[in-house]
Amino acid sequence: QVHLVESGGGLVQAGESLRLSCATSGLTFNRVAMGWFRRAPGKEREFVAAISWVGGTFLYADSVKDRFAISRDNAMNTVYLQMNSLKTEDTDVYYCTAGNSFSTAQFIRSVGGEYWGQGTQVTVSS
Repeated sequence: QVHLVESGGGLVQAGESLRLSCATSGLTFNRVAMGWFRRAPGKEREFVAAISWVGGTFLYADSVKDRFAISRDNAMNTVYLQMNSLKTEDTDVYYCTAGNSFSTAQFIRSVGGEYWGQGTQVTVSS
C-alpha cells in the first residue's frame, strides 16, 4: 500500500523560508516522478513543482519560480520542497503527489499523480 506523508508546514512571516518533506512508502520511489500542489479552501488545486524520477527535470509554476526548489533523495524515498522568500499568497495546504512507475514530471504537472498525501498547512503572515 502506498503512503505519502507531508511534514514541515507551519506559520511563518513573509520573507521567511520553510522546507516541506514528503516521506513515501510502498512505491518504487526511484522510478516515479513526484510533485507538489497546493489548494486553498474554495479554490482549485494549483500545480507548484515537479521532479522527474531521475531528478534531472524540474518544473515550477511561474508564481514560485526562483523562490521554490524541489529535490528528492531516492535513498530516503523522500521529496522536498524548499520555499524561500515566502509571500502571503503562498498560504495554502500543500500536497505531495506521486506518479506511477516511469511517470514524467510533465505528466505530474498536467494532471497530478496517482497517489496523494493528506497535505500540510503553510501560513504566511504579513
